[in-house]
Amino acid sequence: MKVLGIDLGGTNVALGIVNEKGEIMLKKSIETHVQDGFESVVERISSASLKLISSTGSVDRIGIGSPGSIGHLSGLVRFSPNFPGWIDVPLGPEIERRVGVKVSLENDANAFVMGEKWFGKGKGYTDIIGITLGTGVGGGVISNGRLLRGSTGIGAELGHIVVEPNGYLCGCGNHGCLETVASATGISRLAKEWKGRYPQNTLDGFSAKNVMNAARNKDALGLKVLERVSTVLGIAIGNLIHIFNPQIIVIGGGVSQAGDVLLSAVKKRTRENVMRSFWGTYEIVLSDLVDDAGIYGAASMGFEEIKS
Repeated sequence: MKVLGIDLGGTNVALGIVNEKGEIMLKKSIETHVQDGFESVVERISSASLKLISSTGSVDRIGIGSPGSIGHLSGLVRFSPNFPGWIDVPLGPEIERRVGVKVSLENDANAFVMGEKWFGKGKGYTDIIGITLGTGVGGGVISNGRLLRGSTGIGAELGHIVVEPNGYLCGCGNHGCLETVASATGISRLAKEWKGRYPQNTLDGFSAKNVMNAARNKDALGLKVLERVSTVLGIAIGNLIHIFNPQIIVIGGGVSQAGDVLLSAVKKRTRENVMRSFWGTYEIVLSDLVDDAGIYGAASMGFEEIKS
């Protein structure tokens, strides 16, 4: 069995054909060119898909992970803030029509946690929380083996848990969401705001990667930002543990590549926010799917629907 996984991003689209063993048989990346409009993007994705499929033979399903609010059953992208004009657009049906293969469309963060269930650190578990720390913060929840979508299919917006009432204004319109602090954007903003307090900092620029590297090297500014980020993540994950009682929490996205300096701080802060009856019931780990997490996540949606 083979599935073509398509990870749709605002800048690039990653495509890969994945087999049941978790091997990516062939992959490629194309630019999204979102400014050219929906029809153009769909045509370019379809063309790239057909070329990949022709190189490896037929596939059983196409899985697509897309940012935004997704109508899983209808295949519609209801709204995606980084794709201007994409309101109730038929992404799934249009690619299905052009390529001739059934399409499973899902929110990219939901796809991430499903990818962990099929191919990553969540394999063998039934209750999993996935959190992606990238430009924004996304998440997904699997409970008793099933992906939780909510009544209209757009639930588990974990990046918009309020962790700092009256905090930074979020793009969603609320204040103090997890995304405003723990995303790469939030980390960079904190470092820039606090640089005046730490004029002797060793940062080579204010990207999230540089900030985390500085924290690893015991730089005072880097450690200050890490403390704030791990605190809000500990609050959010503690709440999620109380609600969902997961076996494992998997953290992915670009910020997760900070490694143990982030993981150890998050574990400590989470334990401080969890009732002792939950101690020992969960693990917090970093994803090891890294750059291919989007492809694996998208492909896993196809495998999940084939198997269900």
